[in-house]
Amino acid sequence: MSIEWTKSIKKLLDRGASYADVRYFPREDSSILYMLNGNMHAFYRQQEQGFGVRVLYEGAWGFAASSDLDQVSKTFDRALDNAKAAARQISRPVTLADKEIISGEFKSPCSEDPFEIEAKEQVGMMQWLDQKINQPGVINREVKIQTNRKTVEYYDSEGAKIKKHIVDIYPQISVMGIDSDGGMQERKYLPPRLYDTRGWEIMNKEIWDQEADRIVEELRQLMEAPVCPQDVRSVILLPDMMFLQVHETIGHPLELDRILGYELSFAGGSFVRLEDLGRLKYGSPRLTVRADATVTNSPGSFGFDDDGVPCKDNLLIDKGILVGAISSRQSAMEANDILGREFFVGSSGAARSTSFYRVPIDRMTNINVDPGEDGTLEDIVKKTERGLILSGEKSWSIGSNREQFHFATDIGWLIEDGENKGVVRNTSYGGDTLKFYRNLSAVGDQSTWELQYVNNCGKGAPSQIMQLGHGIPVCRFDNVKVGS
Repeated sequence: MSIEWTKSIKKLLDRGASYADVRYFPREDSSILYMLNGNMHAFYRQQEQGFGVRVLYEGAWGFAASSDLDQVSKTFDRALDNAKAAARQISRPVTLADKEIISGEFKSPCSEDPFEIEAKEQVGMMQWLDQKINQPGVINREVKIQTNRKTVEYYDSEGAKIKKHIVDIYPQISVMGIDSDGGMQERKYLPPRLYDTRGWEIMNKEIWDQEADRIVEELRQLMEAPVCPQDVRSVILLPDMMFLQVHETIGHPLELDRILGYELSFAGGSFVRLEDLGRLKYGSPRLTVRADATVTNSPGSFGFDDDGVPCKDNLLIDKGILVGAISSRQSAMEANDILGREFFVGSSGAARSTSFYRVPIDRMTNINVDPGEDGTLEDIVKKTERGLILSGEKSWSIGSNREQFHFATDIGWLIEDGENKGVVRNTSYGGDTLKFYRNLSAVGDQSTWELQYVNNCGKGAPSQIMQLGHGIPVCRFDNVKVGS
């Protein structure tokens, strides 16, 4: 099959194309299992196969895809025809940054492939989890397990030959109850990637047993807790909330295609300007952030991107200063051209597409915050005069350019004079992005760092849903409006 792809690419070059690539998915499996109050509401499985072809002709992209392997020649022809049509309309020809020519293979770490686990065992695990959270005070309970497995072959006209085999699993449990004012409260658990795995072995009963009891107990506390005060306080974000903060107000605004204006009509742009690169004070000196697609146990790691560029560890923010962006071969060259200098030395390896029938766009990999030197959560709490610990993403509102935000969380704990005074409910906070990060006053050590996953990041038109991760320590921010 690889010979056929290579021959088809060469024919496009012979007909005037300057570049071409193909992504072939021999097979992609996905499944969603959803249990509500002990009843299986969804048992969904899907399988796909197909290929997508990109062609550059006179500086314009053409794309075509098909699930019919008998239509290879026609699909390649259609991609070239689309590029020729686009070439008559473009104002800025596309150029691609240089890259190393790779022949390689990537396999995600996985001992137990979830697609090889019998349905009876998977449902049995869900029933066990449901029984664990079926406790007094819980009026609704959910158990979800989403899995994905795919093989991708990549070939391009520059000589790259890459094969990827990726397995991922995204489990979750949640419990809901009615508080003393008749409002609905919820606690949930999405396991951080504690092991070097992306397979079924993440369903470790010992850990799930402890976490199930924890979220039920915290729900009970929520139902009797006082309402979060409207105040200005320090907020201490646990990793299961800080990941969303980073995702929305660092990850998305630093996608280079957003900075260049390509997402404005759909998912919004970025407050960051090209001229900010290398000089903008994004946060306090405690803030160091990187796009690290080499953390193998995260869904944001995939070996090679959809431009055929190897995954990298790219520095985005260095001690508070913006020094990089999330880029592809195309966006890096366009940004350099506009800047009139070489700021980007090649792609950051972040061109990604959700399937064979979508074109690659600039997407987050793993946007991680480096651990700091401010100790454990307990150490940070002891040094907080008036604060609020926040956990669990609940709802969010973000400015169209990510310049402002407002988040509600599942639960909070009030801090007074360095002591935890107990649970408060209906917790929320908001602010201006740059002011917020410049008020970062404490970053937890390595013991507080967790890798949280995101399995539903949307972007692009047509929409593409992508998976990634965030490695996050405990973080404290000062002078934040809460409870409003």
